[in-house]
Amino acid sequence: MPELPEVQTVVNTLAGRILGRRIATVRLLCDDIVDPPGCDLVGRLQNRIIRAVTRRGKRIVFSLHDGNRFYIHLGMSGRLTLEPADSPILKHTHLILKLVTDATHGQSDDGLHLRFRDPRRFGGVWWIGSEADGNGCDDRIGPEPLTLHPAQLAKRLARTRRAIKSALLDQTLIAGLGNIYADESLFAARLHPLTPASSLDDQQIARLNRAIKTTLRRAIRHRGSSLRDYVDADGLAGGFQNLHRVYDRAGQPCPACRTPIARIVISGRSTCFCPKCQTLQGARDTKTKSLPGHARHIWPDRDQCPKPTPAR
Repeated sequence: MPELPEVQTVVNTLAGRILGRRIATVRLLCDDIVDPPGCDLVGRLQNRIIRAVTRRGKRIVFSLHDGNRFYIHLGMSGRLTLEPADSPILKHTHLILKLVTDATHGQSDDGLHLRFRDPRRFGGVWWIGSEADGNGCDDRIGPEPLTLHPAQLAKRLARTRRAIKSALLDQTLIAGLGNIYADESLFAARLHPLTPASSLDDQQIARLNRAIKTTLRRAIRHRGSSLRDYVDADGLAGGFQNLHRVYDRAGQPCPACRTPIARIVISGRSTCFCPKCQTLQGARDTKTKSLPGHARHIWPDRDQCPKPTPAR
């Protein structure tokens, strides 16, 4: 699933090309991707001008000239790309916005297509409406990690005794983190993913807060991680997958100490970490001792680890 760095990269590649363009036509090829159900998305977008495109968590938020907004969530396999109007429409394309450079109904150029394609259909389009009407984009999601103060992070993590890995994936606590950057941030902070979130002391909180920001900013500089489906709005893959230190590297040597990277499952999510650099306080041997019911260790051979595939 595209996480904060990937979504920010899509926003960055969109912004310079679509701002000020008018949505000349709207083709909704799959109406069940729209929320709320029954929303007249076509009528609400037709002939509107895009004034801004921003990110909130993992959401790509579009602001229109009439004050209304909508957002697109890429889900697991979604792509939001800019393509020539005459390019073939690929299977699983659910929404096409034809964008033209004029702000009137008169003469215009040949247009550019903004296409949303989502084979697995976990993503979609959400109509927000006007902020003046009290409609916000937050929708119970947590604060942005790039601007989060350590005291805020401590306060939010103190609410739960869940494993810190599970807490970081909870979008109501912190917005934008997913499996990749939770694993990478915990490694950088030298925290075991099963550490209870509420048990972190001030030093550990500060270390984690710094690690999250450093990891995300570095990933954004490298245009995100392309493991399977993700590409930016220009159809280009990211490069941060080549710099992962623990994620998707089970069985390979830790870049810091050369201990084989371990993989466990926490709350149904695969989690990679270094058992030497990220020790679990109070556990004598996390490889052999029993773990909480929501976690189990998996020590795969290197050949069992999923391999990144080129972007299509």
